[in-house]
Amino acid sequence: IKTQCFFCVNNRELDYKDAEILKKFMSVQAKIWTRKKSGLCAYHQRKFSRAVKRARYLALVPFTTR
Repeated sequence: IKTQCFFCVNNRELDYKDAEILKKFMSVQAKIWTRKKSGLCAYHQRKFSRAVKRARYLALVPFTTR
């Protein structure tokens, strides 16, 4: 069963400043989930990856957790 992309279905804009949405598609260790696990389309997975990297640089999302 294919899951549909969260951002395509809800018609939401992906923004690096929205840390709560970013954390939704990350593991407990603050790693970015794969497309298979997150259920995002290729377009939004690429945008999501860039957004997380920007958010990490601005300390909105951690690089790792201990």
